Amino acid sequence: MNRRVLVITSDFVGSRMAGPAVRAVNLAREIAHRGLDVTLATPNEVDTPMAEVGWTRLNAHDSRGAVALAQTHDVVIAQWLPPTAMVALARSGKRVIYDLYDPVPHELIASVRERPRHHRDELQLKRNQLTVEIALLTGDAFVCASERQRDLWLGALGALGRLNHEEHSRDPSFRHLIDVVPFGIDVAPPRVENPVLRGVLPGVDERSRVLVWAGGIWDWLDPLTVIRAVYELSQTRDDIRLAFMGLRRPNIGVAETTMAERAVALARELGLYDRCVFFNAEWVPHDQRGGWLAEADIGVSAHFDTLETRFAVRTRVLDYLWAGLPIVTTGGDVLGELVEKERLGASLPAEDVAAWVAALQGLLDNERSGGEARQRVAAVGERFEWPRVVESLVRLIDEPGRPVDLPRRARLAGVHDLYLAGRISLMRRGAAGTLTEALKRRASRPARLT
Repeated sequence: MNRRVLVITSDFVGSRMAGPAVRAVNLAREIAHRGLDVTLATPNEVDTPMAEVGWTRLNAHDSRGAVALAQTHDVVIAQWLPPTAMVALARSGKRVIYDLYDPVPHELIASVRERPRHHRDELQLKRNQLTVEIALLTGDAFVCASERQRDLWLGALGALGRLNHEEHSRDPSFRHLIDVVPFGIDVAPPRVENPVLRGVLPGVDERSRVLVWAGGIWDWLDPLTVIRAVYELSQTRDDIRLAFMGLRRPNIGVAETTMAERAVALARELGLYDRCVFFNAEWVPHDQRGGWLAEADIGVSAHFDTLETRFAVRTRVLDYLWAGLPIVTTGGDVLGELVEKERLGASLPAEDVAAWVAALQGLLDNERSGGEARQRVAAVGERFEWPRVVESLVRLIDEPGRPVDLPRRARLAGVHDLYLAGRISLMRRGAAGTLTEALKRRASRPARLT
C-alpha cells in the first residue's frame, strides 16, 4: 500500500503564488510522481487543482483540523503548524517532516528596518521563534534549501539536544535528521503566449534593454539601489527599463510593504515612474511569469547586508536560472555566491550604486559577455530542476515515524503560544475584539491522536 502523504502550506495556492506556495505545490507534485498518495492542504480554495495531487482546505491556525487531517495520513510535511498541533502529532508517532527553507524569524527581525518598531513586533517575533523551537523539538526530520541553512539548523538542533548518541548511531552525518532540498525550477522552459512588456508598457519596445525584478518587494530587500542605478544609466542612454513583477503578495489581507512604497516614491522622485521604471500592481499569475522573463535581458535582485541575507534563498532568482537570464544581484547569500562562482552575471556589494551601474553597463553593452553568461545560466539551471532536488525528501518520507520524548518546554508550548497570541490580539483588536476572536476559535482546540 502506498504511503499517504499530507503536505500542508499556510500560503495561498492557485494561479498567483508566492515562494512558500510554489515550493509546497512542486514538492507535492514530485512526491506524487513517485507513486505516493499525496494530499495538499491549503488555507484557500484552489482555482487551479492538480490532477495528480488531492486537495483539501485547512486554516493555518486550526490545530484541531490539522491533527484530525493527519489521522488519515502516514506522513505530514509542513512549513509550520500551530505549536499545539505539533505537540499532539509528536505524541502520536505520526511521521512529521518540517520544511525549514524559509527562516521567518530572520525576516521578521529585518522587516522593521524600514519603519518604527512596535512592541507588537517583539511579541510576534517571540511567537514565531517559539513555533520554530517546537518544530525542532518535535519533528521526526527536517529539510532546508541550502547547506548553509543546514548548518544553521544543525546548530539549533544541537542547542536543543536533538544531536545525540542515538541519532549518531543511526547516521553519523545526521542526513537522516536534516537534509537539503533546494528550491527548484520547472523542467519545461518558460511558456510565452502574448507580449507583456515590449509594445505593452509605454516606451518599452524592441530596442529597449529590460531588467526584470521577479517576485515581491519585501522590507528586507533593496530595490532602491537598483532604481538609483537605472537613474544613473538613464542619464547617458535612453533604452534602459526596469520592471517589477509584483507589489502585492497574493495572500488576501497582506498589505503593501514599506519598501514597496519607498520604491514607488523614489521612482517618482527621480522622474522614472512609468518612463524607465514600471511596477505591476498585482501579482503575476504563476503560469504567465515566463512571458516577463522571456522578454527581459537581465534578472536583478538586491538586498541589504543583514542576518536575513546570510541564510536566505531568493526563490525568484531561481526563475532567472529557469529562463536562462544573466543575473545581477547583491552578494552575501548562497545564490549570490553561485552567481559569482559560476560567472552567471555579477554579484555585488550591498548598496553600491556605482557597482550596479558598471555591472549592468558591462552586460548590456558586451554581447559576448551576456551571451556567455546565458549559456552558463542554462547549464547551472539543470541542477535545480524539481525532479532532481526532491530526492532527499523522498528518502526521508520512506523512514518510519516514532513517538518523540517531549521535554517540558514543548509540552507547555500551547500555553505560551496562547499567551503571546492574546497579547498581540489585545494590541490589534482591544479587549472586546479579542474575546470575540477567542470564542470563534474555541472549537479549534487540539485533539489528541490515538
